Amino acid sequence: MNPGDRSWGKAPRTGRRASPGPGRIRARASHPINRPDPAPGLDSSDIEMVRAAAKEFLELFHAENPKAGWMGPRLAAVMREIDLTGTYWHTPEELAFGARVAWRNNARCIGRLYWRSLQVRDLRTVSDARGVAGHCFDHLREAHNGGKIRPMISVFAPETPSRPAPRIWNEQLIRYAGYEQPDGRVLGDPRYRAFTSELIRRGWKQPDHPGAFDVLPLVVETVEEGPRMFELPVEAVHEVPLAHPEMPWFADLGMRWHAVPVISNNRLVIGGVSYPAAPFNGWYMGTEIGARNFGDTDRYAMVPEVAERMGLDTTDETSLWRDRALVEINRAVLHSFNLSGVTITDHHTESRRFLIHVEREERAGRQCPADWTWIVPPMSGSLTPVFHRYYSPELQLPNFFTDPAATHRSLHGTPPAFHHRSGF
Repeated sequence: MNPGDRSWGKAPRTGRRASPGPGRIRARASHPINRPDPAPGLDSSDIEMVRAAAKEFLELFHAENPKAGWMGPRLAAVMREIDLTGTYWHTPEELAFGARVAWRNNARCIGRLYWRSLQVRDLRTVSDARGVAGHCFDHLREAHNGGKIRPMISVFAPETPSRPAPRIWNEQLIRYAGYEQPDGRVLGDPRYRAFTSELIRRGWKQPDHPGAFDVLPLVVETVEEGPRMFELPVEAVHEVPLAHPEMPWFADLGMRWHAVPVISNNRLVIGGVSYPAAPFNGWYMGTEIGARNFGDTDRYAMVPEVAERMGLDTTDETSLWRDRALVEINRAVLHSFNLSGVTITDHHTESRRFLIHVEREERAGRQCPADWTWIVPPMSGSLTPVFHRYYSPELQLPNFFTDPAATHRSLHGTPPAFHHRSGF
């Protein structure tokens, strides 16, 4: 459901590129999305790109929202605003529509059937680090919703020619620390080994007794304040302890995972306006936790231990001990989330739902972009219907993007986005 923990290199299966139809906007090579961190001030070519992107978006908005009326007056007002300031301010309706369509267009997400239900929190007047962090914690509480997870996005101040937008360093609002051990092993999540070490170097006080599931602080950076760390309130972090429906010893492993997967280092781009801080969540598909976070050899790598506890022959690959253990880990994830009353979905159900979404998009005259390497589940892929077809990989706008610099910060805690004299 959430494209937060996928990074695997299977060759994509792609279909033919189709020409743009109603509601389909191509990203040109010169489009602003390809400039992740624009410098203050815009030249005439930059202005023209923003004008073109704004016009494309407004055409899409008015085409899909007939009640918005004739586009002419709004387009003229936006063009004047861009000429004066180099950017423009979306109406609340445009922002909500743009955020939902960005989800609809995101080729990496299998859960897009629910794109219309996305709740949009308009926080564009919030640009200070403490304000951003506080609203992120509110987001976690509201999205959790007592276990009935709500798809939600919080959109903070946009990037403008006169002032850079705030940045959230963390890949997701909730991530677990990875502590380097003297023997070279890692306690916790190895993916965040370097990030954890850098935060400790910068002053984060790790728990007196570090564990495998210590929540990292949220790092928010602004151009005025630099990067600042904020501990997540206990009441904002909802976790599910893992147990197995038939293997009592599974609970003794002490495994758990957080309930709400809020991706926080993606950049939302709507009509030429960039929102680098726009944390977004759906709900988990079980394999994201069971097959990737717990199964990958560069993450928690629980497969060998579970296999041994199951009494499987780990000396013979033909016994398929890895596959058998991985299935049981995934069963434990689904069982535990359901037992705790927390929304989750399995990869078979979500694959069928995705094809319903594809059919609906085609009936609406839109082609559904999809990245095969992300849509096909990381376990039992050929048993799901999404495996056996081709998809268009064409980028459509609005959309979400991850800049290389943002990815590096989320894994290494450096370098900061801005030159500054304050911060931790």
